Amino acid sequence: MNTNSNAYTFIFAIILVTVVAGLLAFTATSLKPLQDENVRNEKMQSILSTIGVEESRDNAGNVYNNYIKQELTLKSDGTIDENPTVKAFNINLKNEIKKDVAEQRFPIYIAEVNGKTTYVLPLQGTGLWDAIWGYLAIDADENTIVGCVFDHAKETPGLGAEIRETWFEEQYIGKQFLKTTGDFSANSFVSVKTVKGGSKLGDSHGVDAISGGTITSDKLSIMVEERLQRYLPYFEKN
Repeated sequence: MNTNSNAYTFIFAIILVTVVAGLLAFTATSLKPLQDENVRNEKMQSILSTIGVEESRDNAGNVYNNYIKQELTLKSDGTIDENPTVKAFNINLKNEIKKDVAEQRFPIYIAEVNGKTTYVLPLQGTGLWDAIWGYLAIDADENTIVGCVFDHAKETPGLGAEIRETWFEEQYIGKQFLKTTGDFSANSFVSVKTVKGGSKLGDSHGVDAISGGTITSDKLSIMVEERLQRYLPYFEKN
């Protein structure tokens, strides 16, 4: 074949693209189990961190069951979905929140730390540029936040991206989302919200918004409020 012809060039390009695509597909397929395991361990690490247990990603899976005693899947009315094929840990909240509320399933993790029960609620929302997510740990009083972890996909470094910093997350510890503990009515539910310019001293329902990251702060407040209220029926029944 004439190596200077157009036909040769096209055939060579097709063969090269096919070989490279095949190699990439093989590599991706081979690495997927390892990637899935890393994602699973990272999720466990985040849940454990929310309840104050700091572990490396690689070791999170080894100690997870020492603290997480139950993984429940809830319906919108607060009852437990007994369908054995619906596993709380495997629910993809990014896809779940696109459904009607009545069709959604809400994972909840019940932890035990030093003999005390803690409820861990996963969060999912939309920030300024892309997805934001996290976990809230709720005390046995079913009102007080005792830990949290937030993360993001593409928020602005130094601004909205600060939601994942320890100084911001620690503001939520001790905050309450009900005016009256044990009252899960709409009148009592106030959530915990970021406050532009800073929350007032003694405000049990507000935290300082991020300076220069107002939109991300507001979006995070919306996420926390929307997700928390979905668990009120469960806490009321519980």
